[in-house]
Amino acid sequence: MKMMKKTFWLSIPVAVAVGVAGCASNGADTQQQQQGGGNSNTWGGAGIGAVAGAVVGALTGDGGSSTRDRALIGAAAGAAIGGGVGAYMDSQEKELRNRLDGTGIGVERNGNDLILNMPSSVTFEVDSSDLQTPARQALNDVNAVLRSYPETRINVAGYTDSTGSESYNQKLSERRAQSVATYLEQGGVEAGRINAVGYGETRPVASNDTDAGRAQNRRVEITLTPTRQS
Repeated sequence: MKMMKKTFWLSIPVAVAVGVAGCASNGADTQQQQQGGGNSNTWGGAGIGAVAGAVVGALTGDGGSSTRDRALIGAAAGAAIGGGVGAYMDSQEKELRNRLDGTGIGVERNGNDLILNMPSSVTFEVDSSDLQTPARQALNDVNAVLRSYPETRINVAGYTDSTGSESYNQKLSERRAQSVATYLEQGGVEAGRINAVGYGETRPVASNDTDAGRAQNRRVEITLTPTRQS
């Protein structure tokens, strides 16, 4: 019975994706006929990508609502691949914003790059590289999205405030970046996609003269970059 349920829920996103593919292809063909030509590759690619994405997303699940969620996200990711890099990152950005809303982690867009800003309030205690519970919970959501959007490279950068020696802060920032990278890997993200680097106290975003400023400087940034640019 459990297998039947899983098969049933798997069939829903796949059917939706197939419908998207058919509609996209038919729409493009109709438009091409009406206009006397044109290129339907983008629409067709988006539809085919949706089918593939739905299947891949569903197969990475273990049943239940998590499988359905991954299948639907996979369909969106697959469609975006067919639609181009910008559409792919648009779709990924939307999923990240939805999942990270209220977690304290910010999502910024810079061209086709996405930057996740993890402040000290949800990441680490002072002078620590052990992830706090809120950070782990938020990274679980990040993991779910990253697994469904494999066509991105992931750069994890750790930073500190200026308290303490420069050499100590450099090593602390590296440990913080590695803690996040390791957690992503443990959550199913391929290690080959991830790069972890520490910048110590060298790139402050606020003044280190105040407690509030130092808190802003103790952070981790995750930058997602598409593996292809066009």
